[in-house]
Amino acid sequence: MSLASDIAPHLPYLRRYARALTGSQTNGDSFVRAALEAIVAAPADFPRDVDARLGLYKVFHAIWSSANVDIAPESDGAAHDMERVAQDRLAAITPLSRQALLLTAMEGFTNEDAGYLIDATPTDVASLVAEALAEIDRQTATRVLIIEDEPIIAMDIESIVRDLGHEITGIAVTRDEARALAQSDRPGLVLADIQLADGSSGIDAVQDILGEFSVPVIFITAFPERLLTGSRPEPTFLITKPFQRSTVKAAIAQALFFNSTASFG
Repeated sequence: MSLASDIAPHLPYLRRYARALTGSQTNGDSFVRAALEAIVAAPADFPRDVDARLGLYKVFHAIWSSANVDIAPESDGAAHDMERVAQDRLAAITPLSRQALLLTAMEGFTNEDAGYLIDATPTDVASLVAEALAEIDRQTATRVLIIEDEPIIAMDIESIVRDLGHEITGIAVTRDEARALAQSDRPGLVLADIQLADGSSGIDAVQDILGEFSVPVIFITAFPERLLTGSRPEPTFLITKPFQRSTVKAAIAQALFFNSTASFG
């Protein structure tokens, strides 16, 4: 099997990770593109002593560490201003700690594999994750709108959100209900499923909300690869169903950390 065939199934998840790490579709995709260009330029240098997914993330981290990537400017001034604010806030939490948390909680790597990716020992990774979680605990609380039509999942998400110290503005099960709840009680964060109870779309519900005001958004889906195709504008923050509590916690922390709109385009 070719190297391209080996890494292709893992690209949607690398793109998800890159966006969560940078807080931007544009920036995340720029780093992924640079990693792929490095692989094409020197395929013999691709790590073959580990599985393809680990090797792919290793190449990405080499690019990330060098930070020698041309970042395309955001399309509007407001987004650019938020990017600048986010970069100013990077000093508030050690970059390695964010990487360790996202690699383990969101991407599901073991401490050993995460250590390989960021050149740290498993013990160091555990300490870095603890550091990131401590920073999350100090994060300012916000008000959260949940758009989810499955009652058990909605209750689970609500429990996680409340445990993090945030309030719930409401739980919507349809597009119209989500729009109405957002208009009546403006949230500081939205967690949205893709498919809703009446056949409406969580994506459309979020677009309705973002048409009224800016708010960070995290999408929840069983099929993230369907949204990360590169063929259309896509969300920045994605959680895969079934999810772990730690995954939701990490995604919420990143979305609020960057305080940017996970909109499309």
